[in-house]
Amino acid sequence: MIIGFVAENDEFETRSMLLPEHVSALNKLGFKVLISNDYAKTLSLKDDLFINSGAEAKSKNDVIKASDVVVKISGKDLEKFDFKEGSVIITAFFDKNNEDYLKIKNNKKLEIFGLNYLPRITRAQAMDVLSSQSNLAGYKAVIDTAYEFSKALPMMMTAAGTITPAKYFIVGAGVAGLQAIATAKRLGAVVSATDVRAASKEQVESLGAKFVFVESEENLETEGGYAKEATEEYKKKQEELMKQTVKNQDVVITTALIPGKKAPLIITEEMVLSMRPGSIISDLATSQGGNVAFSERDKVIEKNGVKIIGYSNYASRTAYSASGLLAKNIINFLSLLIDKESKSLKIDFEDEIIKGVRI
Repeated sequence: MIIGFVAENDEFETRSMLLPEHVSALNKLGFKVLISNDYAKTLSLKDDLFINSGAEAKSKNDVIKASDVVVKISGKDLEKFDFKEGSVIITAFFDKNNEDYLKIKNNKKLEIFGLNYLPRITRAQAMDVLSSQSNLAGYKAVIDTAYEFSKALPMMMTAAGTITPAKYFIVGAGVAGLQAIATAKRLGAVVSATDVRAASKEQVESLGAKFVFVESEENLETEGGYAKEATEEYKKKQEELMKQTVKNQDVVITTALIPGKKAPLIITEEMVLSMRPGSIISDLATSQGGNVAFSERDKVIEKNGVKIIGYSNYASRTAYSASGLLAKNIINFLSLLIDKESKSLKIDFEDEIIKGVRI
């Protein structure tokens, strides 16, 4: 079997789906590995490192034409390639709303998988690209806000006086939010957090943060463990609580996303303008419209003395670590598609994971 890895055509995407140390694991599964020329250039990794590990480097088109399985981070530009008929395309992030891909899929009899649609079950955790990348995004958001903030984060008692600790407020206690809490605590900040899911309280408090919550009888958690959209009544209560909380914070990090929908606007214009000059906001939801008023995708702007960071691809800001985790996610998923005895593709379309990610 031939598996091909092609570089992304996106100025904000610096990750890859393979590092040289993972080539041997693919060989053991029965794959010959091809990479497109300058595959991991954004990571400063030369093709020779992959070749010395057992891969071959070819032009992007040659890789696409030769491969039984093609691996990409994004499913955005699939229409540009001449895929081998019957081949399998695996993407980390796929948008089901683009109907043009269905024509490509049908014309070439392709099987397309989007790992961002993995079901939230224990068996799928090792393949979960959303969790592996969100974890790094939460970490990096704290590092970026600490860099932009003009004060020290921990309490410091010196002969010249005491420096009070920075106050961090994390909106959303999913994977990114929990990592942001843990990182901010390690750096010495005083941390509070909120989430629409009452079940998050225990996790937030176990990390040493204060949980800020709107009391409600609504169940705002899906069966898959994701947050779901709140009612208008809940949103009003949440907005009032947020107004009182946000104005006293030094740093706010928002991570609230609803799968397949526009991100909820949580930090309003009024809230942004209520913060002290010098405060920092990091909006991790700009790829889906943003949680913060004024935030702009892939820009750092300033409003009334408050800096708002709007990077849409936070995981790419720790690209090497992110690439290593993506590679392991992919290898774990590929093991589901392979018959170990014959070392050939054997896809069980009744498997719960396969059903979930199949486009």
